[in-house]
Amino acid sequence: RVAMKCPGPPESSRLASFLENALAREARIWKVPVFQDLTLKGTDISLWCYKKAVLWIAETSSQFQFHPETFALATSIFNRILASVKAQLKYLQCIAISCLVLAAKTSEEDEAMPSVEMLAVQSGCKCSPAEILRMERIILDKLHWDLYTATPMDFLNIFHAMVMSNWPHLLQGLPQRNPSRHVAFLTKQLQHCMACHQLVQFKGSTLALVIITLELERQTPGWLAVITDLLKKAQVDSTEFIYCKELVAQELMSMQPANAVYIFCPLSQGTQGHPKPGLPHPNPSGVRDSLQGRWRLAVTQAALAPFTPSPAPVPGALMEMEEFYDGFRGLCSEEGAGGAGRVSTGGSCPQLRAGEGSSPCPPLQP
Repeated sequence: RVAMKCPGPPESSRLASFLENALAREARIWKVPVFQDLTLKGTDISLWCYKKAVLWIAETSSQFQFHPETFALATSIFNRILASVKAQLKYLQCIAISCLVLAAKTSEEDEAMPSVEMLAVQSGCKCSPAEILRMERIILDKLHWDLYTATPMDFLNIFHAMVMSNWPHLLQGLPQRNPSRHVAFLTKQLQHCMACHQLVQFKGSTLALVIITLELERQTPGWLAVITDLLKKAQVDSTEFIYCKELVAQELMSMQPANAVYIFCPLSQGTQGHPKPGLPHPNPSGVRDSLQGRWRLAVTQAALAPFTPSPAPVPGALMEMEEFYDGFRGLCSEEGAGGAGRVSTGGSCPQLRAGEGSSPCPPLQP
C-alpha cells in the first residue's frame, strides 16, 4: 500500500500543464442537458428519474469496485448523450448502464473489467447484453467516438495536488495528515453533488474548485489567497463560482451518515415534562401511548434498489411527511446547519432522570 505523496515545487509546472490540457478538453467537449418545467427539456424524464439514474450508476460502479474516475466519466458521458438526443424514459436505464460500460472500458484495467453479460445480470438493469451493446454503438455514434473529457474528478485531483504542492503547511490541518484519505473524503462529496440536477449546469472545473474551497474554509484561516490563485489558474468566472458555492453548500448539508439510525423512546413513567393547563383528556393512558409512539423516530439510509423509472413522489405524501417532521421538531429540537444528521436531546425534549425509568437507548449519536 503506497500513500500519495505531496508533489514538490518542481512538480508545479507539470500540474499547471495538466490543468491547462484539462481545461482545453473541457471547453471543447463539455455539454450538459437542460431541465425545464421539472423535466429534461423535450423528454418525459423527470428530475427525480435523472437523479435516480445517476445514483444507480454510482451504486453499480461501487458494486464492481470501479475507480471514482470511472463513475465521473460515466456521468459525463450520460450528460452528454442526454444533451445530444431526446431520450425516452423507457430507455434511460439502458443508456445509464451503457455509459458505465463505456467508461469502464476506457478507464479500468482489462483484468478488472467484467463481461457485459456479468454486468447485465449482477447490476439488475433488466437489459440484455445485446441491448447494451446496441446502445453502446448509438452513444458512440452520437458522440463521434470521442468519449474522454476532463471530468470533475480530474480537476479535483489536480487542484488538490496544487494546494499540497504550493502550500504544504496546509497538510498539518488535514485529518491524520494524509493527503490520500483527504482527497477520498472530498471525492465522496463530489460524487454526491454530481447527482444534483441544479449543479449539472456548472463545469467540472468550477464544481471541483468549489469543493476544495469549502474544505479550505473549514480547515484554515488563510484560504482566501489559495483560492484566489486557483481561480486565476482555472479561469473560473467569479460570479458563477459564488453561485455554485452557495448551491454546493446547501447540497452538502443534506448528506447523511451511512446507515445512521436514531431512536428515542422514553418510558412513560420517566418523563419529566411540564404539562400546560388545559382540558383534561378522557383517556390519560391513550395520551401516554400516543406520545410514546410519536417520539419514536428511526432514520436509516437504505441501500439503493436496482434502478427502475418511477414517477415523482405524490405531493400529498410529501405534505404528510413534512407534517410529521414538523410535529417531531416541536417535541425534540434539532441541531441546525452545522449538525446535519445529528439530533439534539436538549431544548424542549423532556430529560430523563437516572434511576427513574431511564431509556436503555444510548445518547443519540450518528
